[in-house]
Amino acid sequence: MDNLLSRKGASKPEHIPKEVLVELNKGTLESVNLTEWLAVDHIELIENVLAGYPYFLNFVKREIERLESPSVKTLIVEIGTALLLATHENRDQGLFNYLASHHSDSVRCWAVYMVGLDKSLDIHSKFIAIRPFAADRHFGVRELAWMAMRNDIDENLSESIRILVEWTVSDDENIRRFSTEATRPCGVWCKHIALLKDKPEIALALLEPLKSDTSAYVQLSVGNWLNDAGKSKPEWVTKLCNSWVENNKNENTLKIVKRATRNIT
Repeated sequence: MDNLLSRKGASKPEHIPKEVLVELNKGTLESVNLTEWLAVDHIELIENVLAGYPYFLNFVKREIERLESPSVKTLIVEIGTALLLATHENRDQGLFNYLASHHSDSVRCWAVYMVGLDKSLDIHSKFIAIRPFAADRHFGVRELAWMAMRNDIDENLSESIRILVEWTVSDDENIRRFSTEATRPCGVWCKHIALLKDKPEIALALLEPLKSDTSAYVQLSVGNWLNDAGKSKPEWVTKLCNSWVENNKNENTLKIVKRATRNIT
């Protein structure tokens, strides 16, 4: 197993070693790159992970068998939805805790959507519940954490920004990065936030604390946030970046500004 844990990960699905796929589908191994993450057989993973929970296993299988050739993302969302419904019907919090702390990153992704799709939670409770996933050690879990919150953030934008302002000063770069990645005006593979495209200044309280962040991970997100905003409000982005450079001329700020203005002519 030690040699599997230290692997770099295959660049193509057909190059993933058989023993790696076996462990990924058992839930005993985390994926190390996007190729592996996409190669996980979630149907087989369900069978293995929920073997001791027959009620939930059967419930989920019934719900997802209607899907025709779903993408990995769609399958994860549907599994999370089914698990959420089943736990609400059964009033079983223990299953969520089991999944949320599972060794498999794919399983933790199911738990992400059990939070993101839970309409019984108010926005404050939902942010509290999603925070451990936003800080997860695995890139896939962190990405789905903000995607799962996207609609709630859009529908509760002012309150979400007030909550996320506190996240911008976290010692954890993953938490700081979540605050901007989750609120990008356009984002990637997700619904746009129309109000932020029209009035990006609304989120200035999130951007200002991060304008000189030392983390490359955060710098990339802030730069991309402003690049998004520049598609609809280039003058605003240019003015903000010029003021940052003038008042905070350091390497970190310059990196963010360079990325933020790369498409502004």
